[in-house]
Amino acid sequence: IKDHILDSIGEGVFTVDKNFRINFFNKAAEKITGFTREEVNGQFCKHVFKSELCFTDCPIAQVIQTNRNIFDHDTNIHNNKDEKVPIKLNASVLYNNENEPTGGIISFRDISDLIEFRKRLNIRNEFHGIIGQSKQMTEIFSLIEEISNSDAPVFIHGESGTGKELIADAIVKSSDRKTKEFIKVNCSVFPDNLLASELFGHVKGAFTDAVSHRAGRFEIANDGTIFLDEVAEMPPQMQLKLLRVLQEGTFERVGESTTRNVDVRVIAATNMEIDKALATGKFREDLYYRLNVIPIEVPPLRDRKEDIYPLVKHFLDKFSVNYKKDISEVDEKVLDVYNSYDWPGNVRELENVIEYAFVRTQQNQKIDVAKLPVALRNSKNIFPANLPEKVDSQGTEKHKLLALLEKHKWNKTTLAKELGIGRTTLWRKLKKHGLVE
Repeated sequence: IKDHILDSIGEGVFTVDKNFRINFFNKAAEKITGFTREEVNGQFCKHVFKSELCFTDCPIAQVIQTNRNIFDHDTNIHNNKDEKVPIKLNASVLYNNENEPTGGIISFRDISDLIEFRKRLNIRNEFHGIIGQSKQMTEIFSLIEEISNSDAPVFIHGESGTGKELIADAIVKSSDRKTKEFIKVNCSVFPDNLLASELFGHVKGAFTDAVSHRAGRFEIANDGTIFLDEVAEMPPQMQLKLLRVLQEGTFERVGESTTRNVDVRVIAATNMEIDKALATGKFREDLYYRLNVIPIEVPPLRDRKEDIYPLVKHFLDKFSVNYKKDISEVDEKVLDVYNSYDWPGNVRELENVIEYAFVRTQQNQKIDVAKLPVALRNSKNIFPANLPEKVDSQGTEKHKLLALLEKHKWNKTTLAKELGIGRTTLWRKLKKHGLVE
């Protein structure tokens, strides 16, 4: 009966005697390895599976020595075609009626499909260093691929911290100019009198500190790409000069009358409210429309909450390398906080929050809520601000949930979306407060 039960489960199972010879091999083990039980019966397990563990740190030997079972250990075995098969295994010692060890039992499952899925997920989640699986971000990735053969100007608009520079990097990496110069300029950091020199260069004696001829960023980027961040912060006179470069491909160095030609693709970005900047004259309309040939609107993190988890995993991997400390998970309650917060600082703020918690967390532990910044834990944004009026601002979580349920006529899918959490998390909260129908 015992053998029949073990033959009916989906995991591979085999047992060995105290000499490490196989004495049972179930049907799932046959399917995963390609060996029949007749072929392996009586053989040393290490000669069948040929896993690195077998020769360095045998699981059965480990559990005998430590008296502690092994759960979900990742390793590889070889099948009957001598191909590597990735598995997760569990190992335990078998005892007789006198409580003496008589051998061991190993259960294992093939995780080839899981590994392949993770690879595909990572490919979908990452595009030239940009992390995102939301519809908004995948549409941006597709657009970048579609314009790879174009030299038309690109205008990237989005809040601070959304990753506009990463978008610019991805555009260049996908373009025909990827092997040429890529120059970045933050237009907001230079005084007005120096910005012209930075962009277009100057000749000796053009101004007090001009002790020699100097090429500007546009000349250096010739045949390549230039990224003008915070382009709307340019003074009006500089905007006019930039417009000329876009229209005619010509400019003059500061203090020089010689006209120079340049072939540069321009990518511009700003976090400024465009309509307001155009209405007040801060941003020239003619320049805006010249730059805005291919517009890219980068959504704030609060509008693409489904990207939070892949971003969390990405930053944990990054900081594990930077700090030489292995922390690969966050507690589920931490994800609840992340998904409920509005992230006014967007991806940059999320990265900083994760780094703060990472530094405070010990090796091989999960990041828990106690390690988050106090400002995040106490944020009023954990619940939406637009609650029904009858909910007091000091009301309990239960009261707030109840009010939101009534607001959405007990539609949990809509409520989970408003809270920015998954249905499972929402169900757990409702169950906690006795609000499960």
